[in-house]
Amino acid sequence: MKWQGRRQSSNVEDRRGKSLSGGKVAAGGGLIGVIILLLTMFGGEQGSQIGQVLQQVNQGGGGEQQMTQTRELTQEEKELGAFAATVFADCEDVWNTLFQQEGMTYREPKMVLFSDEVTSECGKASAAMGPFYCPADETVYMDMTFFKELKTRYGAKGGDFAIAYVIAHEVGHHVQTVLGISRKTRERQARLSENEANKLSVDMELQADFFAGVFAHHNKKYLEEGDIEEAMSAAHAVGDDTIQKRARGYVEPDSFTHGTSEERKESFMRGFNSGKVF
Repeated sequence: MKWQGRRQSSNVEDRRGKSLSGGKVAAGGGLIGVIILLLTMFGGEQGSQIGQVLQQVNQGGGGEQQMTQTRELTQEEKELGAFAATVFADCEDVWNTLFQQEGMTYREPKMVLFSDEVTSECGKASAAMGPFYCPADETVYMDMTFFKELKTRYGAKGGDFAIAYVIAHEVGHHVQTVLGISRKTRERQARLSENEANKLSVDMELQADFFAGVFAHHNKKYLEEGDIEEAMSAAHAVGDDTIQKRARGYVEPDSFTHGTSEERKESFMRGFNSGKVF
């Protein structure tokens, strides 16, 4: 992706290299966080405990943060942060434009870059949870170290546009918040069985993938050869079926919360090919 020398978002806070204390304990979630959760959420007492943690995430409940600088960022980390801030600026440009075309106002989210752990209004999350979006403070939380693990442990191709895809996906959840889709979905889920509620969660995640594809469509002038393949590889790696099969050798469709690998790729490509939301 062509990104050097372009505008970087001013809505980005870099907390990497800083220690964190204080705040209420909870768990984060999001596109990549599902990987760690699905490895353990297979029923029994342990599954029940994880389910309770997820409920805390949905209900929110963060705490105050105390940040202390512990080390200087490396040049590679600084460059990665600059890239993320550029992608976030591109997301702002795309969604501001699309909303304005419909006579609506887009409320820009914030993004926090972190390592080790972070505290949000949705609670405290460790780096093991990966990137996530917190609707309570309308902020995308990006664990930038996870992308190496996504490649080495989960078989994704890697590359800068894999990171851009994840950022755009999490911003997609913010778009759902701004449009009121998230609130309406939570209200419906409260009246449904667990299996039916899971299906709505899948719909939400696939829509966020679709929104990520819409972002890529309107950012074509900055794309380079292989970028879309990098996004497709990342989407495949975080499909529920791929994760479950790798973890235990079989899949349980009723427990899906994010969609299959093929569904995730298909949703992104639909958004990329159409570029239309409204």
